[in-house]
Amino acid sequence: MLTIGQLARAAGSTTKTIRYYEEVGVLAPAPRNDAGYRQYSRADVGRLLFIRRGRALGLSLADLKALVGDLRAERCAAMRPRLRTLVAEQLRLVQRRIDELRSLEQELAEVHQRLTVTDSPSPRTNGCGCLEAVHE
Repeated sequence: MLTIGQLARAAGSTTKTIRYYEEVGVLAPAPRNDAGYRQYSRADVGRLLFIRRGRALGLSLADLKALVGDLRAERCAAMRPRLRTLVAEQLRLVQRRIDELRSLEQELAEVHQRLTVTDSPSPRTNGCGCLEAVHE
């Protein structure tokens, strides 16, 4: 059996995060020993690593709660298609965000170029030309 601190170290997490995951139901509450300390198993290390990886991939706590429930019930076969769907949805969101960021990068590069070219005062606005560079 592992203490909460040992679980946190084994999974590269924090005790605060583990308590939070238990509070919101993503991680099942750990049984306690006679002194009231939480006790975790090696399987809990795997579950916590799964949760951490899912969070890193952008999966919601609600989705992870359902998936971890399937893990606890040893319904991996049922979980796999749902996990594949969630990962595919997240991939589409990330690809869309990358496209948006590429577009933003292009706009910023163009504005930067115009600002570099328009370093001298603008005769039209009697100013520095900043507004023109941004609005063109």
